[in-house]
Amino acid sequence: MPSDINPARMIFRKVPASWHPYIKLSRIDRPIGIWLLLFPCWWSIVLAGGGITNLSPEMWENMALFAAGAFLMRAGGCIINDLWDRHLDANVERTKTRPLASGEISVSQALRFLAVLLFLSLMILIMLPSLTIILGAFSLFLVVIYPKMKKLTWWPQLFLGFVFNWGILMGWSAMTGKLSWECLLLYTGGIFWTLGYDTIYAHQDKEDDALVGIKSTARLFGKKSRIYVSVFYGLSLFFLMTAKYAVSGSFLTPMLIALPAIQVVWQIRTWDINNPKSCLRIFKSNQIYGWLTLLMLAV
Repeated sequence: MPSDINPARMIFRKVPASWHPYIKLSRIDRPIGIWLLLFPCWWSIVLAGGGITNLSPEMWENMALFAAGAFLMRAGGCIINDLWDRHLDANVERTKTRPLASGEISVSQALRFLAVLLFLSLMILIMLPSLTIILGAFSLFLVVIYPKMKKLTWWPQLFLGFVFNWGILMGWSAMTGKLSWECLLLYTGGIFWTLGYDTIYAHQDKEDDALVGIKSTARLFGKKSRIYVSVFYGLSLFFLMTAKYAVSGSFLTPMLIALPAIQVVWQIRTWDINNPKSCLRIFKSNQIYGWLTLLMLAV
């Protein structure tokens, strides 16, 4: 599959050419990753904060802070990932034009850019409660070691679930000052969601991954991936619904969960596991799942 870097995107036409390598490196031109990192944070903040019946200034402030943090940390995570994988990326059709893999940007330039992003992220983090700061600091460790999981285990998508949904723990602690079992239910739901959508995403590269020795659930499950992804999404919906009911006790919860459930059914029925374009389209549709789940948790 060809690279998903599209020089015709508006952002490349609006900024100086010297910025283009940094935009591509941080994936700012492909914002789906920001949304997938941000939604778990917002889910947690909204559910812990009491939903739309309690739209406090604290809730809005935390949503804004976590939005900025997700933007910065997703960019930083992409740089860390590409620093680890730059030699592997050069041998994969879809990733060989990434700035580090192609030599468009040097390792030292990438490290300096990463330092700026991490500093800005730290400035946001220290505005949050102490437990959230501790959790945020530990998240960097998870981000750094994630790229190695693709060589060590067939389940890197599971580890990505731990990383990308860590914001649930941080958002909950920012709102309540502690963690709780309801928060862990929500976290588990987020992990299964990531297992589903990143297995779909990994099917884009399964042939190249096999050649260079990158492991993934897409390669592990093979032709049975549709079944496994369906199970993962089903478990995600179950844990999200359970977390919502545990907090609110609302009789509307089973009906509201139908919103993301319908979107999941569409994903599974539409997805062509052997068509990279279909894999990318279905993967990106998880932004809709995120919004529908946010609505379910907020009502």
